[in-house]
Amino acid sequence: MTEKIHPIVELLQQDQRFHIEAYQFVREALSYAQEILKMPTAGEEGEHHLTGQQLCEAIRQYCVEQYGFMAKTVLNSWGVHSTSDFGEIVYNLIRIKHMKKSDSDRREDFNDVYDFAGAFEPIFELAGKDED
Repeated sequence: MTEKIHPIVELLQQDQRFHIEAYQFVREALSYAQEILKMPTAGEEGEHHLTGQQLCEAIRQYCVEQYGFMAKTVLNSWGVHSTSDFGEIVYNLIRIKHMKKSDSDRREDFNDVYDFAGAFEPIFELAGKDED
């Protein structure tokens, strides 16, 4: 008897660019966007989805919250180097029916949403010297 391979395992065998952690993280970031950032869910009235740009921003915020100064390093270790890679991950998950898309969604919506070089860098503010 032949065992059926789990869709995510099959996906990882077919497309080895990204680690399984990257796929799991994108799904967690979607939940984060819907629960913490109060972005729309599929069950709400009106717009029923996040745009590619909204999801990229949620991923950025969630990653910084989870990994702080190491956020970019962690993503890079999973094979993720640009917002375009988030699009590849999302559309791979759509293909295996682990995520859904609307008719208006396009893979290109994830291209160049922000520059990885600066998006995960900490912002330092230098306190000025009080003048008397």
